[in-house]
Amino acid sequence: MSGAAAAAPPGRTTTGPAARPAAGPWLLGVRHHGPGSARAVLTALRAARPAAVLIEGPPEGDALLPLAADPRMRPPVALLAHAVDDPGRASFWPMAAFSPEWVAIRWALDHDVPVRFIDLPAAHSLALKEPAPEEPGEGPERAEPAQEEEVTPVVDPIRVLAETAGYDDPERWWEDVVEHRSPTGERDDGGMRHEGATPDDAVPDDAPGDAIAPFVALAEAMSALREAYGDGGQPRDAVREAYMRIQLRTARKEFGDGVAVVCGAWHVPALAARTTLAADRALLKGLPKVRTDLTWVPWTHRRLARQSGYGAGIDSPGWYGHLFEAADRPIERWMTKVAGLLRGEDRFVSTAHVIEAVRLAETLAALRGRPLAGLGETTDAVRAVMCEGSDVPLALVRDRLIVGESLGEVPDTAPAVPLQRDLTRSQRTLRLKPEASERELDLDLRKETDAARSRLLHRLRLLDVGWGDPVAGRGSTGTFRESWRLSWEPELHVRVAEAGVWGTTVLTAATAKAASHAVAATALAEVTALAEHCLLAGLPVVMKALADRAALDADVGHLADALPALARSLRYGDVRSTDTAALTEVAAGLAERICVGLPPACTGLDPDGAETLRGRVEAVHGAIGLLDTGAEPGTGLRGRWDAVLHKLAARDTVAGVIRGRATRLLLDEGRLAEDEAARLMGLALSPGTPPADAAAWIEGFVGGASGGGMLLVHDERLLGLVDAWLTGVPADQFTDVLPLLRRTFSAYEPGVRRTLGELVRRGPVPEGARRHDAAPATGGFGPGLDRARADAVEPVLRLLLGRPPEPAEAAV
Repeated sequence: MSGAAAAAPPGRTTTGPAARPAAGPWLLGVRHHGPGSARAVLTALRAARPAAVLIEGPPEGDALLPLAADPRMRPPVALLAHAVDDPGRASFWPMAAFSPEWVAIRWALDHDVPVRFIDLPAAHSLALKEPAPEEPGEGPERAEPAQEEEVTPVVDPIRVLAETAGYDDPERWWEDVVEHRSPTGERDDGGMRHEGATPDDAVPDDAPGDAIAPFVALAEAMSALREAYGDGGQPRDAVREAYMRIQLRTARKEFGDGVAVVCGAWHVPALAARTTLAADRALLKGLPKVRTDLTWVPWTHRRLARQSGYGAGIDSPGWYGHLFEAADRPIERWMTKVAGLLRGEDRFVSTAHVIEAVRLAETLAALRGRPLAGLGETTDAVRAVMCEGSDVPLALVRDRLIVGESLGEVPDTAPAVPLQRDLTRSQRTLRLKPEASERELDLDLRKETDAARSRLLHRLRLLDVGWGDPVAGRGSTGTFRESWRLSWEPELHVRVAEAGVWGTTVLTAATAKAASHAVAATALAEVTALAEHCLLAGLPVVMKALADRAALDADVGHLADALPALARSLRYGDVRSTDTAALTEVAAGLAERICVGLPPACTGLDPDGAETLRGRVEAVHGAIGLLDTGAEPGTGLRGRWDAVLHKLAARDTVAGVIRGRATRLLLDEGRLAEDEAARLMGLALSPGTPPADAAAWIEGFVGGASGGGMLLVHDERLLGLVDAWLTGVPADQFTDVLPLLRRTFSAYEPGVRRTLGELVRRGPVPEGARRHDAAPATGGFGPGLDRARADAVEPVLRLLLGRPPEPAEAAV
C-alpha cells in the first residue's frame, strides 16, 4: 500500500543543519514509486553509508538481486513469484526507475553493500491468498490484484495526512510536501538523472542538512496514524511485520546497528516497536507454504497507474519518471516533451506556446500557494495554451506522457520457464518485439516471415496467451491478408508460465493442449472450431478426433453448426500451404449428411426452433458455396443443396420462416425464376394460410439485412402480393402478426422504407405499363430496363474491375 515518507523511530533525531545521521538502524519509510522518496532514500544512504540494506520484498528474490546491476536490465521491471504447481497463483513486485526500492538496490550493488529482501516469503504469501481463476490475485502489499477483487484499504495514510493538512487532493499534498521539496526542505527545481550518472554523481558530497530528518518527521505522523487506526484494515500486515522484525534482528546481529531498511512508511512504527522474538515467531507459526519460482519480468508504466487496478499504483507514472530524470528545469523540459508529442500529431505548437505554457503554469502555482508547479498546473496550462481549451488532444498527453508507455527490459540470464525462453527466441527470430503500447500488425501470408508470425500468434491464442487479437484489416480482405492488434501486458508472463505445463516450446505446448481439448470436447461444433484454430496455427492434430466425432454425431443441428467452421478453414489451405485433404473429406461428408437430414428436421418446429434452424440454413448455404465441388451449375454438392432448398420451399409442413428463406436463397442464386418465386409467395400469402404463418414466411423471404427491402422496391409484383395480403388480414388477427411484421420492416434503411411507402401510396401499375415504356410514377425508378443505357455503363465497370474489354468494345 502507499505510504508517506516516514522515518526511524521517534527519538533518533540529531540537531544542527549539517549534523550527521544518528547511529542505525535507519528505518527509511517510503511511498512506493515516489521520486521524492527515491531521492530522499539516496541522500540518506549516501550520508549514512550503511553496512547492509534491507528492502521490503520476498526473500526468495535475493538470488536475483545481482541482475539489477546488469546494463541490459532497464526498469520498469517486476519480481514475479508464482506457485510451481499452480502458476496462475502469482504476485508481482514492480519497480520503476523512480522507485525507492530500485534506487536502494542499485546503490547497494554499486557500493558492494549486502542487500536483502525481508518481507514475508512468497511461499507463504501465495499460499495465504485465494487463487484467481483469470488474473493474478492480490498478494503482498504491492502485488497485482485480481481484476474482480476490490482492493481498497480501510485507511489510506496519504489521504488522512492530506485531509489533516487541509488538502482535498492527496496527490497534490504529496507533491507539495515531498516531490517539490529537497531533502533539506528547500524548493527543489530538479531531480536526479538516473541514466548516464551514478547515484554518487547525482548527490553532491556536501549535501546540506540532516539526510534522515525528513524520515524522522513523517515517522511520527505514521506512528500517530497506527495508534489511531491499528492495522488500517490490513490484518495480514501483522504477520508480515513480524517476519520483517525477525529479519532485522538477524541483520543487526550480523552487521551491527549500521543497517538501513527501505519499506513502506506504514510499516515503520511496527518495525520500531519493541517485541520479543518468541512473540514474532508465534505469529508465524503454522503458516501454509507452497513451492514457488521467482524471476524478473518487464513491467510497464501503464500498469503502475491506478486505473489498471494495481493496489499501490500512482496516477501519473510518466510524470513521476520525468521529475526523477530531469536534471534541472523540470517544467520547461516537460512542456518541451508535450510540444514534441503534439507536433508529431500534426498540431501547430510553436516555441512561443511552450514559453507561454511555462509562464502560465508557474503563475497558477503562485496563485494556488504551491512551492512549484505540479501536474495540475502543467496540465491546466497545456490545455489552455497548447490544446486551445480542448480535452481531446489533452487525452493524448495523458495517455502518452502523464501515464506513459514505457516497457522495461530483462536480460536473458534471468530465470524463466522453458516455454518463455522459446517464445523469446521466436520473437527475436520473427522480429516481433513485445511493446506496451497497442499497435496494429498487417500480415501478408504469402511471405514466409509473415506466415510464421501468424502461426506464432495463433498458437499463443490456443495457449490463452493473448498477446494479439485478430481484427478486420483496413486493406484487402483476401485470405492471404491478416491483421492483428498487439499489446504485451506483464500478466502474459503468468499466462506463459501456466501454459508451460503443456510443453517446453510454443509448438509442442499448443499441439498438446489442442489434442487434449479435442478429446475433452463434448460437442461437434467445439471440435470444428478447434480444428479451425489449429489450421490457422499450422497444427493438423485434431483431424482424427474431428472425423471420429463427426461420424458418431447424428444431430442435424450439430452438423449444421460444425460445417461453416470447416468451410472457412479450407479457404486458408492454399495460402498457408497446409494439407487439408483430411479436412476436405470430413467437410464433404458433413455436407452430404446435412442434405439428407435437413428436410425432416425442419418440420414440426415452434417459432423459436424455426428461427434457430433458419440461421443454420443460411450458414450451411454459405459454407456449401465455399465447398462447391460441382463443375457445372446444378451438379455436385451445390446441385444437391439446391434440391434441398427446393424441397424446403415447397413443403407446407416446413415452418414458414424457413420456407421463405429457402425461396429467397434460390432466387438470389438464380436457381428460381421470378415467376416461380411470385407463385410461391402467392401460395404462402393465400387466404387459407394463417396470418401468423404468412407473416413468418415474409420474415424469412425479405427480413433482416438480406436486401429484402430493395427486392420489393424493384419487383412490384412481390410488393403487390405483400400489400394485398396485409390489407386482407382480419382486424382481430392483425395485432398478432404486427410484432413480426414490425421486426421485419424496421430493419430496412429509412430510404428504403420511404420508397416502399411511396410505391404503396401510388398503387399498382398496370402490367403493360410497368414492363414497357410508361413513364415512371416515382422519381428515380424507371418502368423497365433501358438496355442502351446499361450497355454504356459496362465499359466503365470493366475498367474499374480490371476486366479486359470485350472484342466489340476494343474495336471501338
